[in-house]
Amino acid sequence: PDIFEKTYDKSDDLSYAMDFGDAIEVLKQGGAIRRKGWNGKGLFVIKQVPAHIESEIIPKMQSLPRSAKDLILKGKGFIDYASQCLIYNENTGRADSWVPSISDVFAEDWEIVQ
Repeated sequence: PDIFEKTYDKSDDLSYAMDFGDAIEVLKQGGAIRRKGWNGKGLFVIKQVPAHIESEIIPKMQSLPRSAKDLILKGKGFIDYASQCLIYNENTGRADSWVPSISDVFAEDWEIVQ
């Protein structure tokens, strides 16, 4: 029985699949999620941690073009990242913004990635 608990892979068991509401709760707690039905392997979703970026950091940011940095610094002079999700491909290292599709919202095949 102990070896069963240590070696049993719950990710292949549909009884551990979640609906979207449960998956969102996992994201809120800092976990990573994916759908069993996704064609792409190695994909998972994470919620970015809210962050306040001060004006001295903005010029050093690699993710913004110079024109955006100039506009931000001319305006409020800071960035407040709030509720953003990323879909990450562990095969390529690529991260893109993620917004669920309607099929994602109603799916019941969400699982926790560990």
